[in-house]
Amino acid sequence: MRAFLSAHWSILALWCLFASLIDFALMGLDKRKARREDWRIPERVLWAFALLGGGVGGFLGMRCFRHKTRHWYFRYGFPLLAVLDLAGLVWLLPLWNGL
Repeated sequence: MRAFLSAHWSILALWCLFASLIDFALMGLDKRKARREDWRIPERVLWAFALLGGGVGGFLGMRCFRHKTRHWYFRYGFPLLAVLDLAGLVWLLPLWNGL
């Protein structure tokens, strides 16, 4: 597994960045739709991107747009996923430096 990760660390890091950007944008879009009382983005979509590596973007979007902050599962779940994503990237740093 470590050999696979050392060969593909950049793809994993880019995926986390991509998923975070998407989740951040989705949080902003959903907040905008909530204000306009328009069709909303399902919570499972927000969670899917957060679980697939976009926890940092979801957490930052939640804080930046003040969105989903009343739901305990977002308030505690997104920061936890953000910490796990960052811990995974920190774990990959020695692989990046070793190349």
